[in-house]
Amino acid sequence: MEKAKSFLKNNSRFLILIVVYLFFCISTQGRMFEPLNFSALIIQNAYVYILGCGMLICMLTGGNIDLSCGSFICLLGALGGILMVVKSLPVGVSVAAMLAIGVGYGCLLGFLIAYVNVPPWIATLVGYLAFRGLGTKLLSANSSTGSISPFPKGYLNIFSGKLFETPVGELNIPTVVTGLIASAAICASIIISRENKKKHGYNYSPLPETIAKCAVITAVVLLFAWKIGYSGGMPTVLVWVVAIVLIYAFVTEKTTVGRCFYTIGGNAEATGLSGIDTKKILFIAYLNMAVLTVVSAWTVIARFQAANSTAGTNYEMDAISACVVGGVSAYGGKGTVFGMVIGATLIGIINLGMSLMGIDANYQKVIKGVVLLAAVAFDIFSNKKKA
Repeated sequence: MEKAKSFLKNNSRFLILIVVYLFFCISTQGRMFEPLNFSALIIQNAYVYILGCGMLICMLTGGNIDLSCGSFICLLGALGGILMVVKSLPVGVSVAAMLAIGVGYGCLLGFLIAYVNVPPWIATLVGYLAFRGLGTKLLSANSSTGSISPFPKGYLNIFSGKLFETPVGELNIPTVVTGLIASAAICASIIISRENKKKHGYNYSPLPETIAKCAVITAVVLLFAWKIGYSGGMPTVLVWVVAIVLIYAFVTEKTTVGRCFYTIGGNAEATGLSGIDTKKILFIAYLNMAVLTVVSAWTVIARFQAANSTAGTNYEMDAISACVVGGVSAYGGKGTVFGMVIGATLIGIINLGMSLMGIDANYQKVIKGVVLLAAVAFDIFSNKKKA
């Protein structure tokens, strides 16, 4: 009984994700289960996963957030459109220029927050207000419609194309094989991690729980690969998302700097007294957020195949929601990349499911707000029970 309670507690968000998905499958008469909607779930929410990794790092340092990332995407889109479409510069040069601008902004933002002690929400609120206005002005000055397009085909193929492309409805074998390899790698990682914990005397999951976890993950990954395989091929943006998620999972769990983000969020004063440069870590967190915002901007521009003034609207809220729903503490020091992934997926499923059901957009916002509040309440309640 205790083992069952422990399993439910440790995997509660993942189980909720499955229940919510099944609910929308039933409510939409199976439309949610169609291959194209599996693909849409990734394509439409790629920015949430990418920005969520950056927002996770910021929140770990003490509940800090970045309100400017959505507006910064709008500005980057305008600059990218001017460089690639209006000025006809090579894709490589334009992408490098956008990255350089992102690094510059990240350094300025990190300096203001870490070394000048400007509160993060104020420093990023400036960008939230300024970047949207500046981006809109640049777009209107370079286009009579307020939108710049079309972007070069090479650029679109990198960020919104498909690998091993086949006709929709025809099973894409390479995609299924990739799913098999991915599920095997994940299961091997889980088993190796368990054995290492057992070897060093740490707490580890019971064997039946580990087997059940591997079985569920394998089923989910293979189902996803199978459905994506019928949607015309693997979206290139999925490769970007998976690569970024794996990199940040490794950084937060296996590196010294990754652990520093957690320790600062747990107790910044004690972390400083232990010899860790807390200002430097905070600077890195916001520089990292700016770089990931650039990557997200690349994918968003390619998805819409145009730069427009509405790009990035409320994206910062989606990233924060994904983190909080995924178990990242609003006070800092707690949360994982894969928890954020579950939160982002849940938000994406709710968005897609409500759209397929034809629910009014205003009610969708209300429901998402309730889900976010429930996640925060669950986090607070869990912490009180532990205390």
